[in-house]
Amino acid sequence: MSLIQHLKSKPRLNAFLPVLYVVWSDSVLSPPELRVLTDFINSQSWLASDEKQVLLGQLDPASPPSPNEFKDWLTEIRTVLSPESSGERISLFDIGIRLAKLRNGGTDDKALLSARESLVGVEKALGFIDSESFYHFYPQSRSTITAQRSTVGSFDVTRMATLLDGPNAVINRRVKELISRPEFRYIETAELNVYREKVLEWCKILAGEGLGAIGYPKEYGGGSDMAAYFAVMGTLSFHDLSMVIKFGVQFGLFGMSVYFLGTEKHHKKYLRDIGALDLPGCFAMTETGHGSNVRGIETTAIYNHDSRSFVINTPNPAAQKEFIGNAARHGRMATVFAKMIVDDRDYGVGAFLVPIRDNSGNVLPGVTIRDCGWKMGLNGVDNGVILFHNVTIPYDNLLDRFARVTEDGKFDSPIASDNRRFFTMLGTLVGGRIGIPRSGNSASKAGLTIAIRYGDKRRQFGPDDGPEIPILNYRQHQRRLMPLLANVYALHFALQHLTDRFLKRTDEDIQEIEALAAGLKALATWNTTATLQECRECCGGKGYLSENRLDSLKNDTDIYTTFEGDNTVLMQLVAKSRLTEFRKEFSNMDMFGILNYVAEQAKTTLTERNPIVVRNTDEDHLLDSNFHLNAFRYRERSILTSAAKRIKRHLDDGMDSFDAFNVSQNHLVHVGFAYIERIILEQFIAQVEQVEDEGCANVLRKLCQLYALSTIETHKGWYLENGYMEGVKTKAIRKALDQLCWELRQDAVPLVDSFGIPDSCLAAPIAR
Repeated sequence: MSLIQHLKSKPRLNAFLPVLYVVWSDSVLSPPELRVLTDFINSQSWLASDEKQVLLGQLDPASPPSPNEFKDWLTEIRTVLSPESSGERISLFDIGIRLAKLRNGGTDDKALLSARESLVGVEKALGFIDSESFYHFYPQSRSTITAQRSTVGSFDVTRMATLLDGPNAVINRRVKELISRPEFRYIETAELNVYREKVLEWCKILAGEGLGAIGYPKEYGGGSDMAAYFAVMGTLSFHDLSMVIKFGVQFGLFGMSVYFLGTEKHHKKYLRDIGALDLPGCFAMTETGHGSNVRGIETTAIYNHDSRSFVINTPNPAAQKEFIGNAARHGRMATVFAKMIVDDRDYGVGAFLVPIRDNSGNVLPGVTIRDCGWKMGLNGVDNGVILFHNVTIPYDNLLDRFARVTEDGKFDSPIASDNRRFFTMLGTLVGGRIGIPRSGNSASKAGLTIAIRYGDKRRQFGPDDGPEIPILNYRQHQRRLMPLLANVYALHFALQHLTDRFLKRTDEDIQEIEALAAGLKALATWNTTATLQECRECCGGKGYLSENRLDSLKNDTDIYTTFEGDNTVLMQLVAKSRLTEFRKEFSNMDMFGILNYVAEQAKTTLTERNPIVVRNTDEDHLLDSNFHLNAFRYRERSILTSAAKRIKRHLDDGMDSFDAFNVSQNHLVHVGFAYIERIILEQFIAQVEQVEDEGCANVLRKLCQLYALSTIETHKGWYLENGYMEGVKTKAIRKALDQLCWELRQDAVPLVDSFGIPDSCLAAPIAR
């Protein structure tokens, strides 16, 4: 006999029907559920033995109700519930008591009512929530705050896009229109050379549009607009990144080396052809044995005064130029960095223009080129290895802005020191460390656009048997993506600040700009790698499909953390720069200045490290930009000071300076991070304060708060160790972060739409 049939003759047992329905709803009766219900039924003296047997008969894990029986139970329960009762706070047993009364001819069962408290107690022991009892039987009526969250947009996307473009709106729009044209349609090919030729074709189109030469002087076919060049690099990076890197090698590294390291004779002879891509070229600095250590390169350029020429030579395999873009297939000339030797004296690194192919593409005598072949990414770039075997070049092929040989065969330079000359020469090429992080940040924008749009429409899970909800509504999904979105906006403004400073640079601030460029390049490209991995995972299996482009974004940007300087090495460079500034600051101080410094440190202790502030969890305080800036600045100053003391202690103990820095390397990397993170935050806050549009200002302020708090959370161990915060405060910061992510969810899609990435560039079905 079925349970429904038993219920007709034993109406009080209807009280158990809702509970039985729920415990069997997942088709499995767990041991804890079985134990609780069995013990309870056996302990109820008001139940007759045959009634107990009926109920216990429904608790056999090996004999679950059939699908039809289960449907019958639901139909029976719904006789005392209606969809209009949605939201009614009622327990499962209260529903059952209603059903028992109905089946008992409308008469209450007094024994059942007297047992209500113990019945509800069992329900709680099973973990059921009485406020949600109704939804077990009408799941489609369930309405949750999570499900109600959706894209709204609290600001004008067009105004935000204008703000992001800044003074580059016209050139950005022009580039976006250009790369949306049919000839820039992505290709799918397993043929390396086919891909490379397509990338070359794209670059020729860009050159024909005047974009390659846009940063060169007008008298040489350019646009005299370096700001536009950087904008072009960033916007092109929404498209194929092999194209971007080949563009950067040709017009940036090769062309700019001729422009910045050469003189008028080089500009007249080469810049117009370089800008038109009539002279494809390379930038041959990296050697197999000397990647980041450019000063240690071994390629030689020996001056021959009799013929007024240089002989370029690769003395050993470790000195071969490796991973040189444009070398394997298309390059016809290379800017080669080599030790300049005059009269048997080594005058440090110089730059030379060395032909490597003739106009027909044939490799020239004395030059050996090997193809690097397939790589993890950027396979549209023809990277190669170059070796020189006593290749003679005329004297005029020396890029002689900083070094030359006089008519009587003597070395001459406006800079006496080889080291100073070397760093001055590299300083003029710092633009590469601006272009790469801007490109990486554009790739991050593309990845986030794909992942956030997908998360907004992809529905998954939801309340039991209820409607599925967008995965972007889940708090953990928001926690994965929203801080990364804040990072991208923060880096956008910081990189624009760096670009502006570089374009307005003076001899006095070039070293500071170099350090800033190195640090931002490192942090931005590390962020790109982390962002694209998270975006891939947030898109699940769809993110693994090539058609959704996350694979190419990930693979192509992976090398960004290595070229234009290994990131870890760059962060040490930043730290050394900060230590130099720190030392200058103290060496220039008189006793009054030192006393002021000590007073400022004491002031920080009183105002920021007092027992009230370190435990302050007030929301206004946690979201206050002054709190954020003080926390960042305190960390930077403290780490810098402790690093300086650590190195000085080692030196005072007699340790060699090289060893002292080696022992302190990890410490120095943190100095770099603290400095760059502080700069980023300062620029973000400054940008927010300048925005006049209220909607844009409000959402940018939240993004800025999110960047600041997520960075503090990343370093919370340091803040706790140093007594700047206590656990109660770091917990409150975590809560504030959750809330900011929740609030920004409704603006997430408009925020990525503000990047203005053409749909043709995304080429991702899940982002449309």
